[in-house]
Amino acid sequence: MLIIRDMMVRGYRTFKEFLSSNEHIATNILADRLRRLESYGIVSTQTDPADGRKLHYLLTAKGMDLAPILTEMVLWAAAHEDTGNQALVRLIRKDKTRFLAEVRKRWNPPVK
Repeated sequence: MLIIRDMMVRGYRTFKEFLSSNEHIATNILADRLRRLESYGIVSTQTDPADGRKLHYLLTAKGMDLAPILTEMVLWAAAHEDTGNQALVRLIRKDKTRFLAEVRKRWNPPVK
């Protein structure tokens, strides 16, 4: 869920970005989790157009369907403990529908 959270909330797309997360996940564990998420159809990969050696991880439609669940988990955590991201909690509480729409927009850009 941490990887999906970072994709939805922080917009992370690269292995390096995931490594920079506060949880300090080990590289072998991160690689394993990303492979699993891809095998489950929750994320897909795309080669970086600027550097063909790098991959970008993208949420699939199946992965985006987790957004409402993850949002509720953030709110639940905030109700039961002191979370470090109160700005995010306030944003979600203010307008959950708009927050979810923005997350979807980030991962489903308009076709040109």
